Amino acid sequence: MKKSKKIFVTGADGFIGSHLVEKLIEENHNVTALCYYNSFNNYGWLDTIDKKKIKNAKIVLGDVRDENLIDKISKDSEIVYHLAALIGIPYSYTAVDSYIDTNIKGTKNILNSCLKNKKIEKIIITSTSEVYGSAISVPIKENHPLQAQSPYSASKIAADSLATSFQLSFGLPITIARPFNNYGPRQSARAVIPTIISQILNGRKKIELGNVSTKRDFVYVKDTVDALSLLKKKNKMIGEVVNICSGKEISIENLFKKIKKLLKSDARLVTKKNRIRPENSEVLRLLGNNKKMIKSFKWKAKYNLEDGLKKTIEWYSNEKNLSFFKKLNYTI
Repeated sequence: MKKSKKIFVTGADGFIGSHLVEKLIEENHNVTALCYYNSFNNYGWLDTIDKKKIKNAKIVLGDVRDENLIDKISKDSEIVYHLAALIGIPYSYTAVDSYIDTNIKGTKNILNSCLKNKKIEKIIITSTSEVYGSAISVPIKENHPLQAQSPYSASKIAADSLATSFQLSFGLPITIARPFNNYGPRQSARAVIPTIISQILNGRKKIELGNVSTKRDFVYVKDTVDALSLLKKKNKMIGEVVNICSGKEISIENLFKKIKKLLKSDARLVTKKNRIRPENSEVLRLLGNNKKMIKSFKWKAKYNLEDGLKKTIEWYSNEKNLSFFKKLNYTI
């Protein structure tokens, strides 16, 4: 049996973070899960995990913007997964300061805390495929130019650069993971797949979307957390970036048709201007190269798009799960 590690996860209350915490608990690690502080004692998606399972994790409410708190929480950790971030692209157009404070300064706080921690073995910084911008060449390799086509992507590029600088300057054992478009249970209804599914399940016949000609590389969330789990191996891929992607792409229009067919719906698409990004900010194509992840860790996606969509639809079809989202309200 592999030795249990003390693992600190930021953004544990979120979509990917909650699935990662589940995975790490199943691997019998000693997990400390940081959830965003709120006065309701709400642990986000961790509240929906089986109580017998989640009791094996230490859940802490806090904020990555508070360096003193991060020092205290993470001081004995051997492995750190940094997922806490503001992720909504449309919101980044109106709340740039919030993205700078959380995504850049928050990452700085994690890095500084790790510098003080003599037990640290590995730090996995979770980036995003959005840092690549519209593909110049495909499939996108890890050395593809970075293009800040939204304040969100700019904040993540800055966070990645900061992490790289700490690895080069101070020798921190950092790996940067770049997941492409994740989907699956618990994802925000703002994301395109839950948006389509939830509108159809709520009986809409006109499904409101933005630009449907864009193409994306979708990865089922359980495949992503499998990859993230592999990245914690000591002395492996230090100072490197690695894509987590399927290596396949689909247009949003064809994605809609696929979901519509699976749900046996006769709904049709309607383009809404408020869902369309500014022209020069739109990322037209994201198709990733996953050879590095496969070669280095023998990682292989277990779910193709159709299987992943079926699992996702099954989860959203549960009335209890669908009730977590405000019906049909589009928010940035």
